[in-house]
Amino acid sequence: MKIGLRIFLGYFLIVALAAMLLARVFLAEVKPGVRQAMEDTLVDSANVLAELATDDFLAGRIDDGAFAGRIRALQRRDLGAEIWGFGKRAAQYRVYITDARGIVVFDSSGRDLGKDYSRWNDVYLTLRGRYGARSSPESPDAPNATVMHVAAPIRDVDGRIVGSLTVAKPNRAIEPFIARSQRVVLSWGLLLLGVALAVGVVAAWWLSRQLQGLQRYAGEVTAGERTLPPKSSGEFKALGEALETMRTRLEGKQYVEQYVHTLTHEMKSPLAAIRGSAELLEGAHEGGEGGTAPAMAEADRARFAASIRHQSERLAQMIDKLLALASVEHRQRLENPQPLALDVLIAEAADAARPGLERAGVSCRVMPGDVAPRVLGDAFLMRQALVNLIENAADFSARGGRVEIAVDVDGDGLRIDVRDRGAGIPGYALERVFERFYSLARPDGGSRSSGLGLSFVAEVAALHGGRAALRNRDGGGAVASLWLPVPPPS
Repeated sequence: MKIGLRIFLGYFLIVALAAMLLARVFLAEVKPGVRQAMEDTLVDSANVLAELATDDFLAGRIDDGAFAGRIRALQRRDLGAEIWGFGKRAAQYRVYITDARGIVVFDSSGRDLGKDYSRWNDVYLTLRGRYGARSSPESPDAPNATVMHVAAPIRDVDGRIVGSLTVAKPNRAIEPFIARSQRVVLSWGLLLLGVALAVGVVAAWWLSRQLQGLQRYAGEVTAGERTLPPKSSGEFKALGEALETMRTRLEGKQYVEQYVHTLTHEMKSPLAAIRGSAELLEGAHEGGEGGTAPAMAEADRARFAASIRHQSERLAQMIDKLLALASVEHRQRLENPQPLALDVLIAEAADAARPGLERAGVSCRVMPGDVAPRVLGDAFLMRQALVNLIENAADFSARGGRVEIAVDVDGDGLRIDVRDRGAGIPGYALERVFERFYSLARPDGGSRSSGLGLSFVAEVAALHGGRAALRNRDGGGAVASLWLPVPPPS
């Protein structure tokens, strides 16, 4: 099923559910609401008529007095009313009065005079001082055609209930109004449904068109064709631009050429040193076997061999770090981060860096902390990043210096500081120290590093949701910082 059809069907389902909800609300609220309003009117009418009938009732002429005459005259009155487009010519009230025993003593319809109504709720409850009302079928043959009855008490001069007056009105009297409301709601509902479906069709078509354009673009890129992102708008335009940017970065020749150019440039120096030392050793060997060149002293021979070994190790280290950096750069997230105790990681990193520290004549001290902080991450990557920071600090420290490692709370995370008392970082290099292959000359005149260690640290920090920074230290030296977020409490 195509995405456009799925979007449309989902949208149609939402609209259909809304229409069903509207219908249910109408049936559950509108009809009962209209009938409640009619009942409220009947309550007022019954109490007004009960007051008007009291005198004739107490005087014993309720069936032939003035009140009865007026009620019977009401049946013959032409109302001539026009209510919201519906004509009303005759009153639909039925009024009957019972005595204290529930016997009908007056009936405007004249059909139930003398009958016992004491068991009907309207009479039964009213004679006992409670609110009396009922809704009963209009006739046994029409059980769905109901009549609403509301009663009011008739009291004597002492306030005692001596009878009841009931006003009855068939519910069919309000059916035209309910039916018209239903038609209006249905008409507007169908119109709304039609408009909603039209909007859904347009929206589904637009979304489908945007997605199909992006799909076509991705397919052409995969096939290696020259293509441009589709013309879009809003978030789809931003997505197309992001895909184009990603494509440029993945397959752009400029990026690849710069990477290769920088790598080969960095490899020229150690290769030249290796070649020069090898040529001198070869020349000395030929001279020692009868050639014209003088034999090389053993100390020089050892020095050139050490240079070859050192430069070879430098090349191997550069390649290893480059592979490690590439591995981190291509990872989008940590697959299985684990809780890590920073004090343990720092101790392990210090042990791993100890050979390099001893060669540089630099000591390492882990500053004590109040707590044992923990982070979520990859132990191997974190340990290697800390080793790189320690070795970098040792490279720029003077012999006899000391590298300090401290952990502090920084906002909603933890900051690991690796401090040294070396010469510090020149101002022009502060913004570039984390660039790939960028390195500075060592204070003792030693060869530059691969320029990949700090890049690796920055990538590891980003992979853990943190960041890396390097700044000069007050009083001389530098501070390399690795900030990591604190995991939420489990």
